[in-house]
This record gives sequence, structure tokens and C-alpha cells, in this order.
Amino acid sequence: MNTKKGLNVEDFQNVDSNKELLAIIEDKSQLYNKVIKTLSYTEELRLLQIELVKLQRWISKENKRVAVVFEGRDAAGKGGNIRRFMEHLNPRSSRLVALNKPTEVEKGQWYFQRYIKELPNPGEIVFFDRSWYNRAVVEPVMGFCTENQYKEFLVQVPEFEHMMYEDGLIIIKFWLSITKDEQLRRFEERKENPLKRWKFSPVDKQGQILWDKYTHYKAEMFSKTHTSYSPWMMVKTNDKKVARLEAMRHVISQFDYDGKEEAKTTLTPDPNVVMRFYRSNSNVD
Repeated sequence: MNTKKGLNVEDFQNVDSNKELLAIIEDKSQLYNKVIKTLSYTEELRLLQIELVKLQRWISKENKRVAVVFEGRDAAGKGGNIRRFMEHLNPRSSRLVALNKPTEVEKGQWYFQRYIKELPNPGEIVFFDRSWYNRAVVEPVMGFCTENQYKEFLVQVPEFEHMMYEDGLIIIKFWLSITKDEQLRRFEERKENPLKRWKFSPVDKQGQILWDKYTHYKAEMFSKTHTSYSPWMMVKTNDKKVARLEAMRHVISQFDYDGKEEAKTTLTPDPNVVMRFYRSNSNVD
């Protein structure tokens, strides 16, 4: 005897309105909530991307320079966030920067030099999938820089960002937070999915083993580089779709662009998902 509570012919025969039918579906279908959540996400994403297009036009018209930095542990969702941000933007005035490891020539240069040439031009918005903050966490954890290079970076970066701030360049810095269990789940998914396997690197393999070491350097980075003119914004990313929407809301909320008052969705980020770093915070990762 089949005891599963699926929809049947009687369910459809006994309803008198769409409202009653939806009530039955909600009660019986295990997929209902997932479908509703997906539809809601898709619509919110569309409405926020419309605002991003309007924001980009304003940035171009006003000759603003905007850099959005995405940092976080491996598998926290940096690339996915950036793809949704850029999906409908004009590529002529928006760029992705995701640099490979430095060349031998670059290794002999001032550390910030290769990032300076990637900064936004007037009228442009640039998204950094990792940035100069590689030297704050990944490099010291993996032994890719010396102790002296690391300490020198922490002294110089606040001054570097203050010079950009004084010159009118707008920097938005995100740290995408993820729990250790969720990171492991995403790693396993990457290994099993042939379309995502390329994302799994030797550095990723160390993410779980060196979790506590990453935590230590992350805390040091925040304490030395969170400033009033260039603050860190924390984004909880265990729910990737929610994180994308709220990160968009935060960026949009920072500007008073043309047509903002006509937005058809809320532009204020959820403070339980996106929050300013505070030294007393107990963070997810």
C-alpha cells in the first residue's frame, strides 16, 4: 500500500479555487518550498541586476572609479557572486580581475605594482576575485611569502588604501564567511562534478587541514586593515543565493544614483547576512 502523500486526482477534484490548490500543494509537495524559494531568488536577482545596470550608467556618467574586492576562504562563493554582479553589466565599463601567481619580473617589483595597473579608470567598476590581500592570508599560510614581506604588507596596505581613498577611488571590501563543514561539502561537490572539478586546486586541499592557521591570519588582517575609510564587510555565505542578493544590496546602497528611488525591491541589505567587521565580533569562520 502506498502511504506517500502525493497529489492525486481527488485533490484536483475537491478544490474550488487556485488558493485551495496552492494550499494542498504546499501541504503535500516536498518541492513546493524549494520552487517558491527559487522563483523568489530569480525575481530578486533580476530586480537587483536592473539596479546594478542603472548604477553602472551613473558611474560612467559621473566618471566615478569603483573597485569591489571579494576575499574569503576557498569555496566561499567569490566567483559566483562576481558572475551575478557582472551578468548584465556593459563590459566596456566593467572588468573582472583575477590575477595568476606573479611572474619572476613581478616578484621583483613593489608588491602593489601589479594591482595598481588593474585599478578602475574613470567611469569604470572593477571586480577583484582575490586582490592584494593574498599577502594577508593565503601567502603566509601557504609559505608563499617571507615573514618580513608579510609584516611590510600589513604596514603599507592602510596607507595604500588611504591614498586611493583621498584620490576619490571608491573601494568596497567583502569577506565571504563560510563554516568549515560547508566548505568541506562544497569541496566534495567540486571533486564529484566534472564541470566543477577544475575549481579544486592543491591550495584548496589545504583549506581544511590549515583551517585554524587561516583563521589566525584572517583575524590579523582584520585588526590591521579594517579602517574607517576602507572597512571590511562580512557576508555569511552558507546560503550562496542569499549571500549574492545581500552583497548586491550592500553595493547598491552605497550610491545615490539616478533612478534609485524607482527600484521595485528593497535596497537595504539584511544586517544578519552583511555586516561591518567589529573587533569584538565572533565570526562564522
